[in-house]
Formats: sequence, structure tokens, C-alpha cells
Amino acid sequence: MTSTPFCSPDAIRSQFSAAMSAMYRDEVPAYGALLKLVAEVNDQVLRADPAQRARLAASDDLDRISEERHGAIRLGTAAELATMRRLFAVMGMYPVGYYDLSEAGVPVHATAFRPVGEAALKRNPFRVFTSLLRLDLIADEGLRDAAASLLAARDIFTPGCRALIEKAEAQGGLCDTDARQFVTEALETFRWHPRASVTAGMYGRLHEAHRLIADVVSFRGPHINHLTPRTLDIDAVQSGMAARGIAPKAVVEGPPTRKVPILLRQTSFKALEEAVDFRAGEGCETGWETGTHTARFGEIEQRGVALTPKGRALYDRLLSEARAKCRPAADGSNAGAYMAALEDAFRAFPDDEDSLRRDGLAWFTWALTDKGLAAQSASRDPEALAAEGLIRFDPVVYEDFLPVSAAGIFQSNLGDNAAQNFTASPSQQRFEADLGAPVLNEFAHYEAIVAASRTACLAALSRAVA
Repeated sequence: MTSTPFCSPDAIRSQFSAAMSAMYRDEVPAYGALLKLVAEVNDQVLRADPAQRARLAASDDLDRISEERHGAIRLGTAAELATMRRLFAVMGMYPVGYYDLSEAGVPVHATAFRPVGEAALKRNPFRVFTSLLRLDLIADEGLRDAAASLLAARDIFTPGCRALIEKAEAQGGLCDTDARQFVTEALETFRWHPRASVTAGMYGRLHEAHRLIADVVSFRGPHINHLTPRTLDIDAVQSGMAARGIAPKAVVEGPPTRKVPILLRQTSFKALEEAVDFRAGEGCETGWETGTHTARFGEIEQRGVALTPKGRALYDRLLSEARAKCRPAADGSNAGAYMAALEDAFRAFPDDEDSLRRDGLAWFTWALTDKGLAAQSASRDPEALAAEGLIRFDPVVYEDFLPVSAAGIFQSNLGDNAAQNFTASPSQQRFEADLGAPVLNEFAHYEAIVAASRTACLAALSRAVA
């Protein structure tokens, strides 16, 4: 008797990512136009820069570009977060990093669920930035209690989804048939529902407290609020959106344009004002009144090399200097002044790969060249090995997120007055308790990737000597 083989988590993640993209294209047609624009820009970049194409191919990163996307959801309770962790685990996605957005005027803290192994990332690097609402930051005690009651009354997961999560945990995976059904069931959690679970009056109170609070609490599920394809030239996409009648946000979040991209740059088109139905009265199931809600948008990202703790400290310092001179307005009214301040501050950040690597500012993996594969060497000096042409250094793609950039995207799409003053109160310990697991430290993870590549190269060269 033979057992039915399990579908790999990578394959389930690929199915889910494709299904999510198709659903979002149906719900938000402008996202489809955005995908076409990004594909065209990426093709133009690769045709114009054969060296970049060859490098991506050599590091086995070329195919992932077309599959690259991330999404974002906002959860309301610890129980939702804990179950979401289990749901993503079925797809080989694990919590990486802790992000506190309260200091930027957004009442959430978050993690990113994503694959972590090299092979898994190359197969499909889908990520979901997952925020948890901080009800404790709502000053109005009555409103806080009402929001908690509304969230406690909902179940964002279908019974079928819960059953398949439990089945995957119990037997160590899902067969192909169950995997397909799991994707179908899980997708329902992320679907848009145009009927709110609150009255227009309650929505108004939540909206006044913070627009994001209204988005999280007022609906029966955490609809996906954006999907994000990866581009190789975000400035070209930014100008391309405007040329196609898609209104982009005024400022690209993250570092300025550079020869060597670092970390993450993000932009988006403006959030849609969508018709929704609000309950006509408390407990009313049949009476509805029409209103509007603004939350969902389209985003684009350009990923660069991951920075070491030293590099990240420099990035954070320079970003703070730029924002001290000119803080970007959500309506884009001072976009030019802000970008000028940003570019001026970042002249202090080296912009060539050798300096980034030698100064310990960014992570680069080691890889044997064709010459190195056939060579013998007992040297452990990276500069000497590189000078001999035995090894090459490949930038480690930054797979994670930036809290200030995330807050900037949220604020520009929630409205000009979305940013509010909350007491900055990071609480990773509390978040991990709600999550039911620790989050992976991104710096330790990147360091381990580099260390493993270095060890493998030196071992291969040493074996040749022996």
C-alpha cells in the first residue's frame, strides 16, 4: 500500500499567490494595468542591461522576478494572528521581523510572513505584511470596548480552511486535492466584502479615531488591501503610471535613486473610494444604507541589497536627517523638497558594491566562478580569492520591509490626515505572545546566509587542495 504524496509548501504558496493575484485583478482592475506596466519596464531594463540579466541568471534569480509580489493584510485580534500564522505555515511562510508603526502615527505592529530558505525564495518569494491592530492605542474607552466586541464576534476563516489547517498539522502536509481546496478556502479570508458589519454611525466614530481602525473593525474579514509586483526600475514605473492615467503617490518611499539599490523602495497608486453598504441600525440584518470606504490600492516595489546592522544604522540616521529637514506631506505638496533633502543626505552612503561590502554595510554571498570550480586554493582571504577570479560576490536581496516606508504607504492611501499622534510603544514580546511563536531576526538570518556561502566556497577550494 502506497501513501498519497504531499504537495510541497512551495507549490501551495505558488498556487495561492497566483489565485490571490487573479482575485485582486478582478476586484481592482487598475492592478492588472499595473502588472502590465511593471512587466514592460522589467523587460526594457533587462534588454538594455545584458550584464544585469546575466548576473540575475547566474545567481538563479532571473525567473523569480516575474513571480515576485507581496500583499498586506490588517488583523484585529490575537486569535486571528495566531491562526494566520498556522495558515501561512501550510504554505511554507514564517514570521520574519517585528515592525512597530505606532511611532509613525499608525496604530499597529506587524511581521512579514515569507519563505526563508534559498530554494523556497527562488521558487516563489511571496510575502504578506501582516499588521495587528493596537486597540490599546484608542483613547476613547467606550469606542475601544465596542471595537473589541465587534472583532470578537467575527470569524475570518471558513470552517473548511480551519479543518485543512488542522489536517496539514496532524499529518505533516496536504495531498494535491486537499492543497487545491485549501487555496480555495484560504482565499475567502482575503476577499473583499462590500457589506460592512457596522452602522454608518459606528464607522464614522472608528474613522475619526483612525482610518485604519475603521478598515480593520468595520468588515467581516481582513480583505487584502494591496498586492505588490517587483520592478527593476521603480522610477520608470512611477512616471509610467502617470502617463497611463494611473495616479501615483507623490513620493517614492525608502532610499533615493542609486546606482546600487539598497533595501526597499515602494510607491503606489491612490486608494480607491469604493461603495459599501452599512447596517441601517444595530442588529439589523435587512436594512442597509449606502456609503463609501477607502482602503485598497496598488503598490510597486524595487528591492536592493540587504544591509548589515552597521549599514542599517547609517540608513536610519540619514533618513532621520532628511526627514528632520523636510517631512513628506501625505498630499505630496512638498514632494520635490523632500526628495532633494533625501538625495542630499544619502550622498554620505557609499554607492558601489565594493565599498558596501568592504565597509561592512551590506550583505554579499560568496560563489565560485567557473575558474574557481576547477581551482585549488588554501587562501581564506576574500579579496585575494576575488582578485584571482576564483570567487564572485552576489548581493543578498532584501526580502523584508521598512516601518517608516510602510507607514508612508498607509498614510498616503488612507488620506491626508491619517497620521495621528500615538505614544510610541513597541512591544515585540507582546506581539510574539499573540502570534504564538517568536519572529525570525532578519539580521541574524542574512548573516547566516552569507556565512553558509562562505563556508561552502572555502570548503570546496580546500577539498581541491587536499
